[in-house]
Amino acid sequence: MTGDGTRVVRAGLPEPAAYEPTLPGPVFAAHFHLPGDAVGPYTYGRDANPTWTRLEQAIGELESPDESAHTVAFASGMAAISAVLFSQLRAGDAVVLPSDGYQLLPAVRSRLESYGIEVRTAPTAQDAQLEVLDGARLLWIETPSNPGLDVCDIRRLAKAAHRVGALVAVDNTLATPLGQRPLDLGADFSVASGTKALTGHGDVLLGYVSTRDAALADSVRLWRKTVGAIPGPMESWLAHRSLATLALRVRQQSAGASALAAALADRPEVTGLRHPGLPSDPSHELAARQMRPGHFGSVVSFALPDKARAERFLSALTLVDDATSFGGVRSSAERRARWGGDAVSEGFIRFSVGVEEPADLVADVLRALDLAADDTAAN
Repeated sequence: MTGDGTRVVRAGLPEPAAYEPTLPGPVFAAHFHLPGDAVGPYTYGRDANPTWTRLEQAIGELESPDESAHTVAFASGMAAISAVLFSQLRAGDAVVLPSDGYQLLPAVRSRLESYGIEVRTAPTAQDAQLEVLDGARLLWIETPSNPGLDVCDIRRLAKAAHRVGALVAVDNTLATPLGQRPLDLGADFSVASGTKALTGHGDVLLGYVSTRDAALADSVRLWRKTVGAIPGPMESWLAHRSLATLALRVRQQSAGASALAAALADRPEVTGLRHPGLPSDPSHELAARQMRPGHFGSVVSFALPDKARAERFLSALTLVDDATSFGGVRSSAERRARWGGDAVSEGFIRFSVGVEEPADLVADVLRALDLAADDTAAN
């Protein structure tokens, strides 16, 4: 098999054609010429678009390099998540969600329950979702979890879910398809927000669903068509263009995150430090078996003593943006409690490491921690 760097620069490209660009530009079309019967690959702009097709092929090649996979692109990660949940669940079904997952999952839970769907929750750590699987139609896994960075055993959970007749979906946003391949580990769906590391430049909202089951892909695609949660052609083209550097970016980000986590481990004011690549992390042993070596993600989480200390720390950083996303080429960090919805302390920091030189980033963080410790200096 070819290496990551080779695969990402070739993924989804058409066969070379004389005098044509390597990656054709975006196709802006609401409709296409359609003589005769309404059949063909491109009929109407809400159904399909050649620019989406190339991107979906590229992502499918990364999520499942050894077997054919079907990928459906969406306007955002939440659109992709909603498509899986609402296309597969009916009134009377039960679904298992992580209790410590992405902060919009509680809102999704309320909507599911309003449709007569039973929602059960359990934490990601220690495979706790196993305890509430019986009778479920769908198991939703988020590993590593956001923002707590707990890890669960996808293969173990998938086997247990399939024994009771449940489908399995894995949110693979943080790991990316280069760090973790849920379909290889037994999942039915690999779902992600392409807004984050996949595209990596903070200029695209995108989501996708990958599956090896054509019927499941068709049901998700019909949901997209029905609700109109389609990606724009420009966003799709930007995403495909950005894939070429994915291997370079995630390697640098993972290396930087490991260096930052190691440096933070020596700071007495830092508590609750988490990063799957840190040997002392509670999830490290499982992450090392399940995720690919050196690809433990860009996110480091930790807590400072209180809100004021965290705010002073964020204000003192010079190489880091105070922003809510993660996985970008520029490092970002935020006090996560400002949004509500996450069970974190007021001083909890979610830190996304970019592609800056790790030594420069660590120096900036340590300097900011020193300044934050002296509130008189900050004032």
